[in-house]
Amino acid sequence: MKKNVLKITAVLGLTTVLLNSCGPKENTPLVYFPDMYFPVAYDPLMKAQDAYSDHENEIPAFVKNSFATGLAPVEGSVAQNKDGVFEESLLPKNVDEYNAGYDASKKMTGSPLNPANAAKDIERGKMLFDHTCAACHGTGGDGQGPIVQTGAFSGVPNYADRELTVGSVHYVLTNGRNAMGSYAGQLNAGDRWRVAMYVMSAFKKGAAAPAAATTATATPAAAATETTTETKK
Repeated sequence: MKKNVLKITAVLGLTTVLLNSCGPKENTPLVYFPDMYFPVAYDPLMKAQDAYSDHENEIPAFVKNSFATGLAPVEGSVAQNKDGVFEESLLPKNVDEYNAGYDASKKMTGSPLNPANAAKDIERGKMLFDHTCAACHGTGGDGQGPIVQTGAFSGVPNYADRELTVGSVHYVLTNGRNAMGSYAGQLNAGDRWRVAMYVMSAFKKGAAAPAAATTATATPAAAATETTTETKK
């Protein structure tokens, strides 16, 4: 008898659950973890608050930042433009602007970085070149890096055979040229100049001059493009 009662109870319980699950849609089901279903998108500058109560968010990092959710960069991370030599607005928008910028970049014989740090900048440029560029360009700048030697890629020029300036190397690093894409995503603004300085120092026997010594008799338009170039490569 007890077994029958238990069976009947179980059947009735299951039926009740099934019927309730098929009930009117206005009966919203209980959500145990609302953050997973209804995420809150914070404005980085707004005051952070608990999404499901009226009390202020007490996360220490937010409290230190006047409760705003936009936090400072992680300690040890590298700012994209810590050297202050890049302006996004100067990137070429079309082929004509690209070509004008490239032509102007050839007139740039100096880096905008502090000339007092040239030795350290070139040393860092070598390290970055070996890690980022040598796979194709070769550690000797002869265009015979390991990728080229395997036959997977060809047409990489020998720096010794090219007419280059620190400005034109920087411009190509920033904007790409021919089969080479932009390396602005791999190297920050200042480091692109450091690699360009190393290329000139190691493979063209032309150490980069200070920015003040840079340039050229050029028209105002060309000068503006030169800034673009500086900013870019």
